[in-house]
Amino acid sequence: MISRIHNKMCLSRALLTGWVLLLVQVLCLEAVPISMDKTKVHVPEKREPEEPPAASVDTGLHYDRYLREVIDFLEKDQHFREKLHNTDMEDIKQGKLAKELDFVSHHVRTKLDELKRQEVNRLRTLIKAKQDLEGGNDIAVDHQALLKQFEYLNHNNPHTFEVDDLDRLIKSATNDLENFDKDRHEEFKQYEMTKDHDRREHLKTLDDDERKKEEEHYDELRKKHADHPKVNHPGSQNQLKEVWEEADGLDPEDFDPKTFFNLHDSNGDGYFDEQELEALFTKELEKIYDPTNEEDDMVEMEEERLRMREHVMNEVDSNNDRLVSLDEFLVATKKKEFLEPDSWETLEQNQAYTDEEMREFEDHWFSRNRTSAKSLSTSRNKETSWRSSRIS
Repeated sequence: MISRIHNKMCLSRALLTGWVLLLVQVLCLEAVPISMDKTKVHVPEKREPEEPPAASVDTGLHYDRYLREVIDFLEKDQHFREKLHNTDMEDIKQGKLAKELDFVSHHVRTKLDELKRQEVNRLRTLIKAKQDLEGGNDIAVDHQALLKQFEYLNHNNPHTFEVDDLDRLIKSATNDLENFDKDRHEEFKQYEMTKDHDRREHLKTLDDDERKKEEEHYDELRKKHADHPKVNHPGSQNQLKEVWEEADGLDPEDFDPKTFFNLHDSNGDGYFDEQELEALFTKELEKIYDPTNEEDDMVEMEEERLRMREHVMNEVDSNNDRLVSLDEFLVATKKKEFLEPDSWETLEQNQAYTDEEMREFEDHWFSRNRTSAKSLSTSRNKETSWRSSRIS
């Protein structure tokens, strides 16, 4: 079970780019006009073979393919691109951008209509597949629950792509992304409780001497993990100066916030996105975690990284668009919290779950296993009866 949760969290790690960033940054790209003098003939220049485009990062949303196809065609419409460029993130979330779909050119609307029909057909296929899977168990198909997964579609109009479709799609993606971190925290909590539960169950299988040795070893590992250099407050002057000196190889006395921002804005778009922010915490995390050490858990390291990023976003991202602009960053560097921050409490100082949550987890685990054991016993009794009847 730990392995499944670990794999799921590692997969989640790859999804951090986020849809809102995809929508705002991909659609806002302006094509550079190329001026040509048709009276002159130019000898074609030799070009290096182009590298294949990097694979798009999956947003992690269950409608990722449909979302990307809609974006792909909307970005071809100049009017929509210009409106997006001048639209505030809150307006996008509230659906005001969706109204601009009325002005999108005909050929783009036609293609969006086709995408809509394809997505509706995909939904019908999924419903049919679920019916086929559950039909043999005499379990009624919960159509409403399944339809809810596709609430971004206007089911009353399965033929054309309208303002309402774009509005639903944007709001669904935004809501999902706002819950994304919450889901990761919950996955981590389950991971930690499972790990602790498995450790306790293992102790029950040992004799007194072995149990004592195991518990002493566990305590020793915890002490070793907690014995690390002081961790700087994420996003503080001391933390950023350490990156400036150790990662960038620059003199800490020459630290300049604007230069620092430009150095670490890796794609040069004028913003720190979530991944760019998290990259700034690598040096701090290396103080606590080493993949070669038995006492250090890399799943916990990623949770610590997430906590650091959330903290900085909450402190710096004043317009809540999940991006940190240069202006927001510079304003934050003038605050007292940047110059004189509180100490940072790491994960070992903050248990991921309460005692009550652990009790509920244990009760659920034992209940599930009793049910499984009962089902297995019933199944075996039926098999025994069937074999007996065959023999007689």
